[in-house]
Amino acid sequence: MGGGVSALRVCADHRGGINWLSLSPDGQRLLTGSEDGTARLWSTADGQCCALFQGHESYVTFCQLESEAAFTCSADHTVRKWDVLTGQCLAVYRGHTSIVNRILVADRQLFSSSYDRTARCWSVDKEQMSREFRGHRNCVLPLAYSAPRDLHSALCERDEDMAGGLLVTGSTDGTAKVWQVASGCCHRTLRGHTGAVLCLALDTPGHTAFTGSTDATVRAWDILSGEQLRVFREHQGSVICLELVNQQVYSGSADRTVKCWLADTGECVRTFKAHRRSVSALKYHAGTLFTGSGDACARAFDTQSGVLQRVFRGHAFVINCIQVHEQVLYTASHDGSLRLWDVRGLRKPGPRRPVPERGRS
Repeated sequence: MGGGVSALRVCADHRGGINWLSLSPDGQRLLTGSEDGTARLWSTADGQCCALFQGHESYVTFCQLESEAAFTCSADHTVRKWDVLTGQCLAVYRGHTSIVNRILVADRQLFSSSYDRTARCWSVDKEQMSREFRGHRNCVLPLAYSAPRDLHSALCERDEDMAGGLLVTGSTDGTAKVWQVASGCCHRTLRGHTGAVLCLALDTPGHTAFTGSTDATVRAWDILSGEQLRVFREHQGSVICLELVNQQVYSGSADRTVKCWLADTGECVRTFKAHRRSVSALKYHAGTLFTGSGDACARAFDTQSGVLQRVFRGHAFVINCIQVHEQVLYTASHDGSLRLWDVRGLRKPGPRRPVPERGRS
């Protein structure tokens, strides 16, 4: 266990580092956004590049792939929408005055966050901004959205304020904010972190946000009341990435570990070690935790025992993002390559109780 394996395929078409990797809802395609200013669409069936999206005037920071369109954002201050069949740019969303960091497409709405200290909401079908969320004192990074249908049962008054759902944003100003999408007003400011908020995950049925920060903590918040519910305090370095699954929170850190916490108590139940640099990406899949690290390796751990099952070596630089589909692991790196790895033979997980669908974050 723990030995290295060879990649099934290496896709090296990009001429710059890959900053993000998005999997389509049906799992049939992948989208990569790169430092070379382009995005590429790949088939998960054979790893072939099937479309090239060109038009951004600077590097692509983030991307999201939907069923019929691809979305990218860039340091050129814009967001773009692309036809996944033709590669044609369908829309350019202009308005941000600095680097666009993240985008999130949900409920026919496009949300974006930027170094210009704002988040914005756009209609997917139009190139006009519908809302601007202004109030952070520094750049806005992660985004998460809770749809109105997830909020209705918890609200008995002022339902009109929540008619458009809630947007949660994290910032390098050390706060997270909860916004009413319909009005653009700040609903709650989540204060408690003493460092930048780098990542967040949203439990929509529980109306709970989890934030990770450079202050080495993860914090849980009630997004309706703004109350800080719990502080998770065992990391020794910045919390870089989060994933929420089966009522457990997985956090990857600059301290070279991933920790697993019980979401409802904050108890740390497992620590995953073996990384030689910061943990930069993580993904839970069928009882296995996949991680990407600054040491240029990806790893597979059994989530129940914490045992390291496999190491994936081949990248030259930090792995920025990972995805898993069926029996293939996809890793994208600052070295510009997308690599495909066979993950068959990993330990089969025991039966787990079903959990509610999580929020888009």
